[in-house]
Amino acid sequence: MDCPTEEGQIRRALEGISGVRRLQFNLPARMLSVDAPESAKDSIIQELLNAGFKSEVLSAPLSAEQTAQAQRTELNRLIAALVVAILAEGVHFFAPDSLPWKGLGMGVAAMAIALSGLSVFKKGLGALLRWQLNINALMSVAVIGAFLIGQWPEAAMVMALYSLAELIEARSVDRARNAIAGLLALSPSQAEIQQPDGSWSALDAKLVPVGSLARVKPGERFALDGRVIAGNSAVDQSPVTGESVPVDKSPGDDVYAGTINQSGSLEFRITRPASDTVLARIIHAVEEAQSQRAPTQRFVDKFAAVYTPAVFVMALAVALGTPLFLGWEWMTAIYKALVLLVIACPCALVISTPVTVVSGLAAAARRGILIKGGAYLEQARQLSMLGLDKTGTLTEGRPKLVFSKVLSTVSSEADVLSWAKSLAERSDHPVSKAVVNGLANDAIEVQNFAAELGKGVHGSIGGVNYVLGNHRWIHERGQCSSELEAALREQELQGRTLSLFANDSEVLAVFAVADTTKESSRQAIAELKALGVQTVMLTGDNEATAAAIGREVGIDEVRANLLPQDKQSWVAQMAEGHVVGMVGDGVNDSPSLAAASVGFSMGAAGTDTAKEAADVLIMNDDLRKVAETIRLSKRTHAVLWQNITIALGIKAVFFVSAVFGNASMWMAVFADMGASLLVVFNGLRLLKASRV
Repeated sequence: MDCPTEEGQIRRALEGISGVRRLQFNLPARMLSVDAPESAKDSIIQELLNAGFKSEVLSAPLSAEQTAQAQRTELNRLIAALVVAILAEGVHFFAPDSLPWKGLGMGVAAMAIALSGLSVFKKGLGALLRWQLNINALMSVAVIGAFLIGQWPEAAMVMALYSLAELIEARSVDRARNAIAGLLALSPSQAEIQQPDGSWSALDAKLVPVGSLARVKPGERFALDGRVIAGNSAVDQSPVTGESVPVDKSPGDDVYAGTINQSGSLEFRITRPASDTVLARIIHAVEEAQSQRAPTQRFVDKFAAVYTPAVFVMALAVALGTPLFLGWEWMTAIYKALVLLVIACPCALVISTPVTVVSGLAAAARRGILIKGGAYLEQARQLSMLGLDKTGTLTEGRPKLVFSKVLSTVSSEADVLSWAKSLAERSDHPVSKAVVNGLANDAIEVQNFAAELGKGVHGSIGGVNYVLGNHRWIHERGQCSSELEAALREQELQGRTLSLFANDSEVLAVFAVADTTKESSRQAIAELKALGVQTVMLTGDNEATAAAIGREVGIDEVRANLLPQDKQSWVAQMAEGHVVGMVGDGVNDSPSLAAASVGFSMGAAGTDTAKEAADVLIMNDDLRKVAETIRLSKRTHAVLWQNITIALGIKAVFFVSAVFGNASMWMAVFADMGASLLVVFNGLRLLKASRV
């Protein structure tokens, strides 16, 4: 089951069964989920068999060795059928034209057809009984017709070639389908876990409970997600986040299943079970995305539903009309009609879209971009305007000390910075924490420490009173000279937050804290502009800070002091004339992410993974992945239409040749299956590109 026409055939077969509430198809995975009571299971399986489909229970899947053995058996059977078909051709060509030899040749041809085409006949008969036209029905009619009019060697060869090409095509499609599932192999099946007596033992990763202490040695892969407890190392996270540079890990940092520990040994506490690791969720999300129809795929399915019956009617017209109105010989007309039936198969056209979309989704996931459906993969290329949150998207989201200046002419610089750090260290305000992290001086004891809400902190050191506060508080204390005000204004115009350190008589030092932009933000905005996308910053921060960040990264437009509903309103307003995207990283961005045509969520591999509103998850916080998604979307769209053109073009050429030339059934099956293989291999090219 890998064709929408077969999906329709199954729907009609099961729709009459009592208790069947819902059918959910995943054609790329050849999987059907049936919402029905247990009592209906036997009836469902029997109806599938009647329709020519053999079902396998997912709860008891074949092992890799069993699957390989089954594929080898099928390949050997089809090769044998091809050899027997060639023997039938030899009997037809070399043996005398007498009844015994003719009977022998027909028997050999029938044997080749039986070896290669029984499953085709089963599906074809089921479709014809329900008045449906799919490739199996068309091939069954064509082969039986050719056999009856005396073209039995050709009928045998066509069926053998068709079945062999179907097997090659199925294996090729599996490459795309397994591209994501193959990521699961990156995660080891066992993890080294500490036992109650302190010893270490390898356990099945699926059985390890959350909270266990695990250990990973240099060169090994992490089997589960966790948080580092002890050790320092560099970790290659490219299988999950797409980052090309290893990331340093130390106690408190998160690690993910499938990533590679490169240097030191690490001990980490398990934070998620094997079924819920970031890697497992990536695989699950892409598998769900595969089952969704992209717009081009829906168009092709509708076109194929009309195309096949139309060509079938044309074949009947050729078989019956040309002898009556054009004087063709009946056998010639019937043969040409049978050739048209083979050409009528829409398989190449129908399969061209899902294999391309699945390859695009897999290629994105390998780059650390998780796209939730083919519709979003296609729509990303149309984005003309993009709203971007500031904090955590364009900036690091963590304030840093970017400027400090000691103004005191009495005390030494080291003493002033040490006193300031001592006060800042007692505060839990983000600005104070940035000051502490930015100063290397030692802190000393502070007496009488207290905080003033909305102003800052104060305390005494060595009997002297000091304050560390904001610009407004120092101004209220009357300690801001005109020269100091000018210097402070210069910092504020750059979007920085100021903290001033003073005693009772003068300001001793000025500190400026800012949420620094990511190194990749400027390049990301430049890449978006090169793609013709207009960029707009949407932030709740003040005008000065927002404008400074906007100038630094090259944003086209800045909108500040926005509430979450204001961002959502902007997206809805712009959507009237543009295809609008939104990039955000937090819960407050969810309304606008949901309202956008394509919502991009940053940092999907972090602890906050519940960004259900987004359509695309950027696993490593790199804004350049948005432009990469758009480029991949454009390339996928181009490959989609290349495949549609190839499929229809080849069929058009052979259609004309079949009616007005000398096209044979051999040529028709080569044209049909050749086109199918061409579009499959063309779609698979998306998996091989190192960068888009």
